[in-house]
Amino acid sequence: MKLITRMRSFVRGTEGQDLLEYALLVALIALVCTVAINATGTKVSDIFTAIAAKLVVPA
Repeated sequence: MKLITRMRSFVRGTEGQDLLEYALLVALIALVCTVAINATGTKVSDIFTAIAAKLVVPA
């Protein structure tokens, strides 16, 4: 029961609110980075595939 009381006071305090805001900010940044890396990776893969297709030596 003591743990629940401590958690409630932590969430109600400003320190808990600040920690939650920072956690949400980090999660949002991680999500944006993941989406950007996936989009860039796909475009780079397409570019290298096009280059490889042009470099094929006829037999």
